Amino acid sequence: MIFVNDVEDVPGVPQWIKHVGENADGLGLADTIFPAFLFIVGLSIPFAFQSRIVRGDTRLLKRIFTRSFALIFIGFFHANMETYNEAIAKLPKPVWESLVTFGFFFLFLDYSGFKKYKRYLFQGFGAALIIAMSALYKTSEPGHTWLHFSWWGILGLIGWAYLYCALIYYYSKGALWVQAAFWLFFMFLNIDIHFGWLDFLSKTYNYLWMAGNGAMQSFTMAGIFVAVLYMRLSQTKELRMLWMGMLLMAVILFNLGFIVRLYSGGISKARDTPSWVLICTGISLIAYLFFVLLVDVWKKYKLFKPIEPAGTNTFTCYLVPFLFYPAYEMSNLGYPEVLSEGMGGLIKCIVFSFVMVWIAGLLAKINVRLKI
Repeated sequence: MIFVNDVEDVPGVPQWIKHVGENADGLGLADTIFPAFLFIVGLSIPFAFQSRIVRGDTRLLKRIFTRSFALIFIGFFHANMETYNEAIAKLPKPVWESLVTFGFFFLFLDYSGFKKYKRYLFQGFGAALIIAMSALYKTSEPGHTWLHFSWWGILGLIGWAYLYCALIYYYSKGALWVQAAFWLFFMFLNIDIHFGWLDFLSKTYNYLWMAGNGAMQSFTMAGIFVAVLYMRLSQTKELRMLWMGMLLMAVILFNLGFIVRLYSGGISKARDTPSWVLICTGISLIAYLFFVLLVDVWKKYKLFKPIEPAGTNTFTCYLVPFLFYPAYEMSNLGYPEVLSEGMGGLIKCIVFSFVMVWIAGLLAKINVRLKI
């Protein structure tokens, strides 16, 4: 996600790496990344819940709501960053973005091992910083002057998908058929909305489904279903069945996606079309099988050590660039031309992504990580 965000504005890079246009019918590498992330969110839920239950944690429901709130809260501010108007605001945009991000860090840091008064002091400082930045915010959005809802932001979309799907898993106690049923429900909800069969509910979508038309929840429920299936087959030592099941589902999803593409506006991430949902879910299933083969069968886990912090310290890793970009803008420095476009720009984006991951890893070593 860091890489595709960074490479989007680099000229001369092969178009298949970037997002396709809003009205285009197509799929770039960047269009598959967010669905894969939502799929991974779903994959993690059963394992995370199982780990907490083993440790005797009985606050799973509280955990679901606090994590969801944190993601939605940060996502709301990120969405407002896009329309910050420094022409009429008292702070330059890079300064405002940096201070808001520092506020997130102070508010959501993992304070395990800290004395209570220090935790409350730091969190209070973070809350005060965010309140101050909220008071100073000015927008360029027509019809608005202050913080407002335009969309939920990437983290907000993740937060809503996590909330819905984690609650489904929690209250169903991980029943495989329930996860499958809700996966199908969200997939067909997305299809129904795009075919116009549910137009009479159109005014309620933003409020009833909170962030969408079933697409985001569909990716996450697919991940939950696959994780539960994996756990069941591992227990019965029938893991070979996973290969056949995943491959069959991927083939069905690919075919259904290309069929639906003909009747529902093509493949488009920007419009959350059913063909995008179906095809990207199939891609995630194939990628998942590849990593199962690499890690579980070939025992090549060490290959992922260079990017391990992206998995163990994910949200810190995601937020670190929001400190780097403002600092870079305020420095008035520029990249050499060779690193600003084409192959040089592509290499720069790859290196930048690794550096952000490694910084998140270094922060974790000094106990600086977000706990959301």
